[in-house]
Amino acid sequence: MIPAAFEYERAGSVDEAVALLGRDEDAKLLAGGHSLIPTMRLRFSRPSLLVDIGRLDDLRYVRENRDRIAIGALTRHAELIRDPMLREHCALIGEAAALIGDPQVRHRGTIGGSVAHGDPASDLGTILLTLDAELVARGPRGERTIPAAAFFSGPFENALEHQEVLTEIRVPKAAGTYLKYVRRAHDWATVGVAAARVDGRVQVGLTSMGPTPLRARSVEDALADGASPADAAAHAADDTMPPTDATASSEYRAHLAQVLVRRALERL
Repeated sequence: MIPAAFEYERAGSVDEAVALLGRDEDAKLLAGGHSLIPTMRLRFSRPSLLVDIGRLDDLRYVRENRDRIAIGALTRHAELIRDPMLREHCALIGEAAALIGDPQVRHRGTIGGSVAHGDPASDLGTILLTLDAELVARGPRGERTIPAAAFFSGPFENALEHQEVLTEIRVPKAAGTYLKYVRRAHDWATVGVAAARVDGRVQVGLTSMGPTPLRARSVEDALADGASPADAAAHAADDTMPPTDATASSEYRAHLAQVLVRRALERL
């Protein structure tokens, strides 16, 4: 299909992007475009103005920020995979990025665009939630920091206000792993599981087990009480809402989550 008519502006800075977003209540940001463009072609999304921030290179970086790693929102998936600092201090992010799409997608898609899109089947949102990451946004009233636990509000919904631009993501230095089951190569996760050691505690996140990325709190509590990986994994589906769709039933997803959580914990 052909997208509905829209205007296009290329922002030269974050502040200009904020101002352009304020010009039209139906304006949307364009970064890599792998999530937005397909929905526009199907007319699920009909922005009247596209604000292109894809060439803001000052939002493309990975650097140390005291005890955390700061990642620019426009850092591409392929850059996350090969970044030496992430490989040393938070390899979980590059491991998950390597499972996203195909090489073309990984060389255009950005971490900020993926996270802001808010797809409950997306991998990186689960990673950030598991790590208790912080997301930095800039808007007309200045800059604010949003905890990952407060960022995802529903399917394809997040805590960003209309004129805010996601600029940076801050993650702790942590060891972890990500397992993802797909029926076809390059597909969205039928179920994904992240496990990481953060501040001495094992934390577990789930992909495609509800309307947003979820933390497996019952698993975490069981581990803190001394449960084995197998016993803790039995709680993987507690307080989740796995969907039934053409890929899998909710019952299958619940079972798969238990299997993947056990494997992730044993690998961790």
